[in-house]
Amino acid sequence: MDRLEIILALSAVVLFCGCGGTPRPAPASPAPAPSTPLQTPSPPQITVGNWQFTATSTVPGKPPLTFAGSIGQAGAAANAVLHVGGSSCFDQSTTIGLTGTVTSDGTSLTSAPLNGQVVTLTGNFAGSAFNGTYRIKGGCAAGEQGSLSGFNVWNIGVDLSGTFTNSAQKTFHVVGEIAQSNSASPEGSFVITGTATFDTPCFSAGTIQSGTFPSGSFLLGTSVVLEVETSNGLLTFLGTLNPDATGEVEGNYTVTGGGCDDRGTAVLQVASPWDY
Repeated sequence: MDRLEIILALSAVVLFCGCGGTPRPAPASPAPAPSTPLQTPSPPQITVGNWQFTATSTVPGKPPLTFAGSIGQAGAAANAVLHVGGSSCFDQSTTIGLTGTVTSDGTSLTSAPLNGQVVTLTGNFAGSAFNGTYRIKGGCAAGEQGSLSGFNVWNIGVDLSGTFTNSAQKTFHVVGEIAQSNSASPEGSFVITGTATFDTPCFSAGTIQSGTFPSGSFLLGTSVVLEVETSNGLLTFLGTLNPDATGEVEGNYTVTGGGCDDRGTAVLQVASPWDY
């Protein structure tokens, strides 16, 4: 081998070694990130408790309706126990149970058939307010539908005061303490208990008898019923709570079963929600 062949051979060896004759292993691919399990979002929370609704029909000639009673929730399941007022097709004393589901898109509650009538309420609960629609299928009220608005009625417990005025414009006053249950009865009402003191010669003090719709003392929507057992008869008050949250209740009263039977109007003041 002459000198030129030796130089070429050595050059080939050096070139081969400089290029890394043995290939390097390819870098490992990064390990995939662990997958995060999908989490089902929690359903929106309804303000459970006592509610009053007003329904405005889009059907000409149909009067506005009211729905009053309790609203409850367990997870995504919602339920209601309501009474319908203002309708010739529903007896207001009849309890209507509704069930449904709460989703991020809204809540829908549907009743079992009542004399062939099925009531559906659909809309959104936002804090202490509700806005949506109602629809009635079947029976006497078939085809009724329209807008529906409602609000959560605050607990009226703590202080009681007020003035009673009879037909002869004679007045007497009351002060006392009341307590309202936060748990609804099976009829959708909320028990009221308490004591009352009067400034009339007929009776000086009384006990507010607890009860559930339709007897005793209770709250149903904005309807306030008080039955006060006194030493000289039973004082019964039927009133409506002012929805502007001032705590004012206006209504009528009777006194029966004693020596001072009487009747007239009354304006009572119960504790405002801002008082506690």
